[in-house]
Amino acid sequence: MLNKLVCSAEAVSHYTGRCVAWLTLLMMLLTCLIVLLRYGFGIGSIALQESVLYLHALVFMLGAAYTLKDDEHVRVDVFYRDFSATKKAWVNILGGIFFLLPFTIYTMYLSLDYVSASWRVLETSPEPGGLPFVYLLKTLIPIMMVCLIIQGLADIAKNIAVVKTGKNSKGRNS
Repeated sequence: MLNKLVCSAEAVSHYTGRCVAWLTLLMMLLTCLIVLLRYGFGIGSIALQESVLYLHALVFMLGAAYTLKDDEHVRVDVFYRDFSATKKAWVNILGGIFFLLPFTIYTMYLSLDYVSASWRVLETSPEPGGLPFVYLLKTLIPIMMVCLIIQGLADIAKNIAVVKTGKNSKGRNS
C-alpha cells in the first residue's frame, strides 16, 4: 500500500517535471523572438517579456518536486557522496523531516494570505501592456509547496524502506 502511494506520488512528480521541461524550449524560442523583434524590427512588448518570466516561474516552481524525486537538487555532499546507501537514507529522512517538511509547510502557510489577496483583486501587472495574470503566477507558490510536501513524504517513505531492508532503491545492498 505504502509502495503504491510512493509510486503514485513519484509518477505525478515525474509527469509534471517532464511536461514543464518542454516549457524551457518555449521560453528559449520566445526569448529569441523578443530579441529579433526588438533589435531587428524595433518592436518591444512588455507582455512577451513578462511571459518569459511566467514560463521561468512555471519551470522552476512546478519542476522542483521532479528535481527532488530524481535527487538532482542542490546539496552539500562533501561527506554524503561517500556514505553507504543506509547512511544516505538516514540523511534524507532526517533532512526531509527536519528541514524540507517544516520549510514547505511554513512557506505554504505564509503564502496563502499573499495569494488570496492577489486573487481578491485579480492582480495584474503594474507595467502598461503587461500580463493580467499575476494572481495565477502567485498561485504557483502554494502549489509548489504542496508538490514538494507530497514528493518529500514519498522520499521519506522510500528512504525508510532503504533503512529497513538495507538495500537502495535499485535493489543493491548498502
